[in-house]
Amino acid sequence: MDLSKVLEQLRKELEHLDVAILTLERLQEKSNRRGRPPKVLSALRAPAKLNPRAAISPPQVSRRGSRIGG
Repeated sequence: MDLSKVLEQLRKELEHLDVAILTLERLQEKSNRRGRPPKVLSALRAPAKLNPRAAISPPQVSRRGSRIGG
């Protein structure tokens, strides 16, 4: 095998290794986050909570025909 071809292959492998190292470093930085996750993430992970009173009782209406508390 020609020496120039060997050098070319080694340079390509070096590029691939650099990309892999950078990717792993980025993953490591993300895993060290501290604190409370954003509401969007917690809402996606948490199961939906149902309000049993909302399903049973109709909305309260005053004598004038408007809703109470809303």
